[in-house]
Amino acid sequence: MNVSSIVVQALPKHIDELVEVFKEADYADYHLHDKKKGKIIVTVEGKGVEEEIEKLIKIQRLAYVIAADMMMTYQEDELDAEVKKLEAENPVPDVLQDEEIDVRDVEYHGDLRHKKLGF
Repeated sequence: MNVSSIVVQALPKHIDELVEVFKEADYADYHLHDKKKGKIIVTVEGKGVEEEIEKLIKIQRLAYVIAADMMMTYQEDELDAEVKKLEAENPVPDVLQDEEIDVRDVEYHGDLRHKKLGF
């Protein structure tokens, strides 16, 4: 299951009409709008990216839509796969578990003010 948010841009005079279209739509869920700015926020769901893209294109082809762009996406399968990878990994890197390393020999480069950048 994928869920993505879409920002729809239209002229302010057409926002009310488009909001009604989205409230009735079976391919998108209306959430909010700003009439002054001419923006509407909707979400689409799909079994995969292809289905979401089809719904995005449908929105882009609506009358009065100037632009519609995907802003944020949640992909359940990818998230589950990444969580499994994280759970399988050792949270402490091997180098930090090596008791043979003298802490005085460790060089920290996280502070750019003291890092030699070579220029």
